Amino acid sequence: MPPLVILGGGLAGYGLLREFRKRDGETPVTLITADDGRVYSKPNLSNALSQGRAPAQLAAETAEQAAAKFNARILTHTRVGAIDPANKRVLAEFGEMAYGRLILALGADPIPHGLGGDAAGEVFSVNDLDDYTRFRAALVGKHHIAILGGGLIGCEFAHDLTASGHAATVVHRGPWPLERLVPEEAGGALARALENQGVAWRFGRAARQVARHDGGYRLTLDDGSQVRADLVLSAIGLRSRTQLAGAAGIPVNRGIVVNRKLETGVVDIYAIGDCAEVEGHVLPFVQPLLIQARALAAILAGEETQVHYPAMPVVVKTSACPVAVLPPAPNAVGGWRVECTEGGIRALHRTEAGGLNGFALTGGETAHRAELAKQVAALLP
Repeated sequence: MPPLVILGGGLAGYGLLREFRKRDGETPVTLITADDGRVYSKPNLSNALSQGRAPAQLAAETAEQAAAKFNARILTHTRVGAIDPANKRVLAEFGEMAYGRLILALGADPIPHGLGGDAAGEVFSVNDLDDYTRFRAALVGKHHIAILGGGLIGCEFAHDLTASGHAATVVHRGPWPLERLVPEEAGGALARALENQGVAWRFGRAARQVARHDGGYRLTLDDGSQVRADLVLSAIGLRSRTQLAGAAGIPVNRGIVVNRKLETGVVDIYAIGDCAEVEGHVLPFVQPLLIQARALAAILAGEETQVHYPAMPVVVKTSACPVAVLPPAPNAVGGWRVECTEGGIRALHRTEAGGLNGFALTGGETAHRAELAKQVAALLP
């Protein structure tokens, strides 16, 4: 019997394997991953330093342990170069492998920083445990870190670094952190809290060049000003990995296009996680990934179901100023109504009739995220 083949060993790939084995313990499963196959939670990478956790401590299981636990074949350090849908095969470094059903859990790549200069190849990005291990090793003896990007991941790393005694300068194109998710009042509260912890902000700016300088680095920004740092970390966002699918004739857009059964446009090929675009939604967060894994596991086991997304708040791991946000849909009609309370910022995005489209909460107000989420319409009912 051709196996169920999963391409990718991140939260999506292992999450699907775990959920599938709850329903089917016998179907042969092969999981192929380009790294060493350790099982870990990627969101933990942006707060491990302040928690005193070394990179090796973030892995819950080795590939060998996971293979035994889930009765699966796990191929590590293996890259797949092509998919042959007509003959239902994947072409990897070891040769060809037949599949019965193929799941693309390919994840996402960091958006290229685009910097010039003689140190452009020395800018770090952290997208997996191997990246993080290299970054932590480079941090030893370093003090000032320049971070490109003040979105969710940039803010979390800035918080983690400064909470651990480092200084950080964040270069961010937007006028305040998380400006695509929260109104100015909430973004300003987060910026002030991180500033009090040791973060310097360069809002409305973009880095253009990075050069080696005096044992560290010199960033030149678009206004000609400079930032000097011991290390540079790029956190400007992620882009779904679609190249493998696109080359095989599988429809792609911002992600690999799938319906609510996680089916691509090619029979017996599915996509899940950060690489998947579900009914137009690319959601690189844990909760939608887990919902996808449960739904697809049931589908592969022969159950009739599909993906349902409730309203899903996102929590930013910045304990100096906790933030919970449920962004309104891009086409939502209405506006922000902001209240400053004793606990923090309570920003509600409401329709003219008073309906709730989304919210942004800081500080103690984040405790109300679950009750507020119940008032927001489901994303995919």
